Amino acid sequence: MLALVLAYAVVAVAVPWALGRRRRVMACVAAVLPAVTAGWAASQVGRGAVTARLDWAPELGLVFDFRLDALSIVMLLLIGGVGAVVLCYAGWYFERPERLMIGTLVAFAGAMTGLVLADNLLVLYVFWELTTVSSFVLIGATRPERAEDRRAAAQALLTTTAFGLVMLAGFVLLGQTAGTYRISAMAADPPSGSPATAGVVLVLLGAFAKSAQVPLHAWLPAAMVAPTPVSAYLHAAAMVKAGVYLVARLAPAFGDAGVWRPLVVGVGLLSLLTGGVLALRQHDLKRLLAYGTVSQLGLLMVLLGDGTRTAALAGTALLLAHGLFKAPLFLTVGTVEHETGTRRADRLSGAWRRLPVLAVTATAATASMIGLPPFLGFVAKEAAMEAFAHGGWDVAVLAGVVAGSALTVAYGVRFLVGAFGGRAEVTPGGHWGLVGPVVVLAVAGFALGVAPGVMQKLAGPYADTLPSDGEYKLALWHGLGLALWLSVVALVVGAVVFVLFGRTFPVRRARWRFLDAQRDYDGTVEGILAGAHAVTTRVQIGSLPVYLGVIGAMALVVPGSALVAALVRGTGPEIPVDRLRAWDDPAQVVLAVVVIGCALAALRARRRLTAALLLAGTGYGVGGLFVVQGGPDLALTLFVVETLSLIMLVLVLRRLPVRYPERRRTGPARAVAGTVSVCLGGFVALFLVVAALSRDSRPVGAGYARLAAEEGAENVVNAILVEMRALDTLGEITVLGVAAMGVVGLVTSGRRLPSPSGGERGPGEARSRWLAAPGRPPLGGSSVVLEAAARFLGPTILVFSLYLLVAGHGHPGGGFVGGLVAGMAFVLRYLPGGRRELATALPVRPSVLIGGGLGLAVATGAAGWTAGGFPHGEFLQGEVWHASPPVLGEVHVPTSLFFDIGVYLVVLGLVLTILTTLGASLEDEPDEEEAV
Repeated sequence: MLALVLAYAVVAVAVPWALGRRRRVMACVAAVLPAVTAGWAASQVGRGAVTARLDWAPELGLVFDFRLDALSIVMLLLIGGVGAVVLCYAGWYFERPERLMIGTLVAFAGAMTGLVLADNLLVLYVFWELTTVSSFVLIGATRPERAEDRRAAAQALLTTTAFGLVMLAGFVLLGQTAGTYRISAMAADPPSGSPATAGVVLVLLGAFAKSAQVPLHAWLPAAMVAPTPVSAYLHAAAMVKAGVYLVARLAPAFGDAGVWRPLVVGVGLLSLLTGGVLALRQHDLKRLLAYGTVSQLGLLMVLLGDGTRTAALAGTALLLAHGLFKAPLFLTVGTVEHETGTRRADRLSGAWRRLPVLAVTATAATASMIGLPPFLGFVAKEAAMEAFAHGGWDVAVLAGVVAGSALTVAYGVRFLVGAFGGRAEVTPGGHWGLVGPVVVLAVAGFALGVAPGVMQKLAGPYADTLPSDGEYKLALWHGLGLALWLSVVALVVGAVVFVLFGRTFPVRRARWRFLDAQRDYDGTVEGILAGAHAVTTRVQIGSLPVYLGVIGAMALVVPGSALVAALVRGTGPEIPVDRLRAWDDPAQVVLAVVVIGCALAALRARRRLTAALLLAGTGYGVGGLFVVQGGPDLALTLFVVETLSLIMLVLVLRRLPVRYPERRRTGPARAVAGTVSVCLGGFVALFLVVAALSRDSRPVGAGYARLAAEEGAENVVNAILVEMRALDTLGEITVLGVAAMGVVGLVTSGRRLPSPSGGERGPGEARSRWLAAPGRPPLGGSSVVLEAAARFLGPTILVFSLYLLVAGHGHPGGGFVGGLVAGMAFVLRYLPGGRRELATALPVRPSVLIGGGLGLAVATGAAGWTAGGFPHGEFLQGEVWHASPPVLGEVHVPTSLFFDIGVYLVVLGLVLTILTTLGASLEDEPDEEEAV
């Protein structure tokens, strides 16, 4: 099952890339995988539940559990079958290759497939949010220049994501209460109590938002700005069913909970009726169908959330039927708009003459929607009527279902009249690529209605997991019972409602606003923004000292006061005072004096450069403490980082005044700042002493040393970074790559970075004595000493960096510090020659180094994983070469060296990115002579 989900990711990228110029072939090839998914699901009918499991980090509860059962099969038939048809339709609908659209549709299909197969609440949430992101891209990416499209995409993202986070909190409550996040285990032994009840409510809120239930439905009509294939797939067949599916999945576990049925059925009935009323007031055919979808989703909530067998049987049948009649209706609107140029009912007339096959097919799909035999929609509606024909509370629910069915009839007829009514003498047309998919889906709804036994076989196993209320089975004919007469009543009342309220195009403007959810959403967003602005203007005052003071004060108030109170009351850890020593080595005292002296001097400095040098002195002093304590790796890294930081800071200081501005802080303000600083320093020192001396367990360092010795690594720090905690290091260098992109975006501001050939001399341009292609030095003026140092020391520093890279396995060094040292070599070329000299020294762009380093690191780990050696196997822990060359002596080449090379390249690329972007920023500014 995991392979199936990963296959979608591969197809989503590979097919648009390979076939992007041939849009129809690309769309049809992309449709193969959803079709295969539907076929695979159909082949599993009647075979019972199938499970799969992948342990990612089981100690942390990160386990991929997948489960295929009857409910999953129905959803996969919907996702795969409708998805394949819609993708083929998209090949003829779009007039140019839409690589992003087709790729994202396939990715969305994969996310929905993972969602319905997930048997773990946390895994389900991951796929849940992937569908949200896909929807955002599909709504807003086609015409990003339109403000309406961007607003609709943002509205869908905000609504579903916000309540998705609420749902995640509910998942955590349920998982912690039940002691497991597996859905099947939770259904077998449901949790109870107040935390479980709160979790159920939070989960339902997320489901309501995803399935556009009133009053959280405004995002769905707004999303109709998306292209028709997106509306037909996401907003009719698949994505909006996610909330309904979640309710159906959890109903066997929580259907008996006191809050479940009133909340689900109440919200479902409100959506059923409200959506039907609003659909009658639309003249845009897609918005009419969107509000009709809200209504039908409400009915699905009622049926699948009722928690009884017959209602679940009806809901599962309607779940599939809805996709088979609503998706073709959306495709119908797209075809009509494609052929006529509009989808407004008040501007259409006689489309049935131009598109006769489409008109007949749309009529069949509408017949299934309003519940006419022999379509699947009729079979599902009959079962829905039967589910609530038992008196008591069910009478009120039954009345709501009948009223909603009558409204469905009314807006269904309104759709047909608006789309195909009127007279016009036109020539029949319509491309088969646009009409054929509509025919396929409508015929599927007819076939399943004629053969209800197939649907019974699909839905029966899931319905049997719920409390039985009879032996009802899906069929076309159950005799002249109450359900049939209620269906007739719904048809008659719906026809009357259409005649009275649904014939006018466009409708008259209402004097009242009935549940204007869009206005409510806009008001909520404006209120949040206004509140955020009010808070920001009072809190973000533009003073860095104030910000630091607030952070420091909060650290003192919350953890600081708690620590002091615990020590005073004697409830905290016992500190063995006899273990306290002033110093271990006299050099520590000297270095501490240096650090403190530099910090106090920096406080009194009035020049920015002086303060920068003094702050660097504190860093070098701390590095000296590392040396004394026996940490050469840390010390070397800190020395290089301090040097690079000082150089970058000096470059940036060129943009700032030489002196600090006059301080305007009063005496009380200085007293407050000093008090907070002293107290914060005391708190940090006290915390470190308590943490170091109150340890009651063995340090982990000995364990890491033992593991490093087993792998033949003498440098424990490097072994931790590239072997034992390589996944953490991969995340860290990924952050470095993201930081490099951020530096480029923030500093260059649209400037063009120099290319590797940017340092070539122009015709007649003289070459410097030392440099290859000197430009404007970033610090101003030329220096023969710097030029000579760059030429003589640069290659030596590069060789030394390579030594640190290779020697890191057994001696101080490694990829991180090696990359930093290599960056120093290029800094030496940059300072005397500027960015032109740096561009000449660079063989490739820095982005290539960052991308190549990340790729090499990922490939190393992936190769070990596929070989069964990650994280506990033999790929990253071992040697690929061991020899004793004459000059070099004994050489070990561990497999982790490849990962370390990736770290080396990423770090070097980051340093070079900063240099090139700073150079582009600094050297573009004219100096004083040029300005004159």
